[in-house]
Amino acid sequence: MKTRFRSIALALCLIGATAAAGQVRAQEAVVAAPDAEALFTSSDPVLHANKQVVYGIIRDLLEANQWDKADLYLTQRYIQHNPNAASGRAGVVQYFKEILKREASPIPEKIKTPVAFVTAEGDLVTVGFVREITDEKDPTKSYTTTWFDTWRIKDGKADEHWDPATRP
Repeated sequence: MKTRFRSIALALCLIGATAAAGQVRAQEAVVAAPDAEALFTSSDPVLHANKQVVYGIIRDLLEANQWDKADLYLTQRYIQHNPNAASGRAGVVQYFKEILKREASPIPEKIKTPVAFVTAEGDLVTVGFVREITDEKDPTKSYTTTWFDTWRIKDGKADEHWDPATRP
């Protein structure tokens, strides 16, 4: 047992040292689901309704920037865990309209943002988005990773939001 533990510990140390030296670069690309709309459905009526709220947020608010419709999707108190936007529906609307200066556009028939997965459990809905990033060490290359947003749905509207955003 001790020998096996030592072997595992040594292997982990070697992997860690190799990774620290920047030599481990294996990655499976994050890919979009072929039918994103299907991910926003559920046979459970509560989960289906929650997923549809999130779908509306993505399509109408985040993609079309129709922030005049925010009251359809966000509670007034909307708790925001993104450090760049204030809590409250008004704070989020201000962030997108006045700080990011997003211009409204027609609402698309289907979302355009590549979605890898949607998970719903209880009152939470998490969406994993495909995110392509330019490699800082070689700007001619890029790689994919996953961005996520999670919303807590309360009474048919998003009441709380999390994402991995950091301050610029």
